[in-house]
Amino acid sequence: MHTFVSEYLLNNKTKVTEKQQKILAVALELFAKEGYNAVPTKAIAEQADVSEALIFRHFKSKQGLLDALYQQCGERVQFVKNSVLEATEPNECLRRAIHWVFTIDEEEYDYWKLQYKLKWEDSFYDPNKMKDVIDKVTWAFEQLGYEQPAFEAQLLEKTLDSVMISMLRDGKQVHIHLREFLLKKYSL
Repeated sequence: MHTFVSEYLLNNKTKVTEKQQKILAVALELFAKEGYNAVPTKAIAEQADVSEALIFRHFKSKQGLLDALYQQCGERVQFVKNSVLEATEPNECLRRAIHWVFTIDEEEYDYWKLQYKLKWEDSFYDPNKMKDVIDKVTWAFEQLGYEQPAFEAQLLEKTLDSVMISMLRDGKQVHIHLREFLLKKYSL
């Protein structure tokens, strides 16, 4: 089972059965690989070795299942964002913003793939989702005397977003040199 699914279930004091855990893990894997709209609940049930009725009993609908995963995803995103937002020094803020992409455990890749797939779903897309982080990185660039701090922050965010997509496809090791390049570029 995916580590973050287990952690989420432990951190939320809700009593969750082993079958619910399996359903969530399988749904995450399939939604991340194939996309939410392409995966029928029957496929989730078969791979999780449960009845389709059990999925509906626990999650009410396929959308309810996605909502449960999306809640978990939101908590993980907030955890990652807090790392950057809690930085009190500009260089540390930038360092954390760059490093977090490269510290994601490969066991969590399905979670992040799902996040990227959901960016294309109107009901889940939130253009302001990372605004607080971009604002914090803009602050860091301002403190360091960059000429156009807002553009620097946007450029860094778009760069890291692209690196993340490539990492999810090709693996982390292929992209480590980009982390070193960014750290050197910003004298970190």
